[in-house]
Amino acid sequence: MKIEIVDSKTPKRGSLVLVVGEGRQLGPFGQQVDKACGGALGKAMAAAVRFSGGKGQWLEVLVPGNGLGRVLLVGLGKTTEVKATAYETVGADAVKRLATAGESDLAIAAEVLKGTMLPAAEAAARAALGARLGGYRFDKYRTRMKDREKPTLKSVSVLTQAAPAAKKLHAPLDKLAAGVEITRNLVTEPANIIYPESMAAECRKLTKLGIKVEVLGEREMKKLGMGALLGVGQGSERESKLVVMQWNGGKKGTKPVSFVGKGVCFDTGGISIKPAGGMEEMKWDMAGAGAVVGTMAALAGRKAKVNAVGVVALVENMPSGTAQRPGDVVTSMSGQTIEVLNTDAEGRLILCDAMWYTQQRFKPQFMVDLATLTGAIIISLGHEHAGLFSNNDRLSEQLAAAGKSEDELLWRMPLSDAYDEGLKSPIADMQNIAGPGFGAGSITAAQFLQRFVIDKTPWAHLDIAGVAWSKKDKPTVPKGATGFGVRLLNRLVADHYEDR
Repeated sequence: MKIEIVDSKTPKRGSLVLVVGEGRQLGPFGQQVDKACGGALGKAMAAAVRFSGGKGQWLEVLVPGNGLGRVLLVGLGKTTEVKATAYETVGADAVKRLATAGESDLAIAAEVLKGTMLPAAEAAARAALGARLGGYRFDKYRTRMKDREKPTLKSVSVLTQAAPAAKKLHAPLDKLAAGVEITRNLVTEPANIIYPESMAAECRKLTKLGIKVEVLGEREMKKLGMGALLGVGQGSERESKLVVMQWNGGKKGTKPVSFVGKGVCFDTGGISIKPAGGMEEMKWDMAGAGAVVGTMAALAGRKAKVNAVGVVALVENMPSGTAQRPGDVVTSMSGQTIEVLNTDAEGRLILCDAMWYTQQRFKPQFMVDLATLTGAIIISLGHEHAGLFSNNDRLSEQLAAAGKSEDELLWRMPLSDAYDEGLKSPIADMQNIAGPGFGAGSITAAQFLQRFVIDKTPWAHLDIAGVAWSKKDKPTVPKGATGFGVRLLNRLVADHYEDR
């Protein structure tokens, strides 16, 4: 689907979307279209008693005889409260409504109405971003779709009076959307397609964007002492991998920012095996790693003026005769020993070695890890917020603000020495889960990870188990893999860490 930003003019074919403010307020361009249609839009709004231009309201008007198939009116609500993300929703909803409607051409008039404090160029750029994110589909394995399910939309034109400025603003947003799509694709693929070796191969494709990619195999990781990571993957026939991605877009010598992702490409739970029901969903237990890959692609794609490192730990957690057993003790790269009480608490085991490696090698400005780490975070926060744990108030505030701006919401959870009590082991430095009845599963998991933060490196852990996969469709986020984390981290870097 082609998406372009063009000067405002009434299209001669296809469908047209117009924004409407509360009180059925049309902008100058909308009024012009209404006049050309003989006042049909105004009459339709007057007849549709329930359409007031309220936020999220839609009204379809057929306008035969002038080339247009239909005009769709979408309410923005109170114009003084409209934000840039509202135009993303307009673009996304419009594409979703018409993707399989038989139309091939769609125009979206991203008009800024009176009272809205938003530049016209930004409104148009965001509408185009929304159209791309909302138009995402994963039809790779669908070979027998019915005609009514097949997309017909070929072209989306975003109309604005500020086309040159909007195109300039949209260029980096389009690269951001590409990063989100990479993440969604990786997370959606089944585990027989995406496993440690094949995902590492996908990471290598980022070299075309100027990213340096290194892949460490089990031999290299064994030399580094990554016993915690290797223990998780020892039950699988597929070799575990650690992928290191470097984007050097900032000043030479500037410490990089760093992102670490949990990449359990399939999680059976190992010997502590999961119930059969729903286990197919565990293909997306690598969503943290997927988000890191997408973030690196977005930063490199838009030529971000920052030095950034992405490290993803890739394993399969499988039961077999060689699998790790409950009660085993492993030695992490840090030298700390871990008693493995439950092999289904494996994400923290691969992350602790990846985190230690990242800090020891790169001495980053900060480190953010992303992981579908605990079901307990869903009990705490549902599917609306990811859990944020951090040792640094400044980094936490920056992340929370970035998440709010991009509608990838975070909620900060506590860390304290009191929670460490549950991790005491009688035979090792720690155990990988808290003892019976201790509770606070997400917090104790974060406390475990904090033991592998070197010299108070600013660090944040994002538990994305509740937001990496969606059971319902939203305007810019499809049912299925959400791509959560890419927009958030890109905004964090753009707002605070790029060279000025």
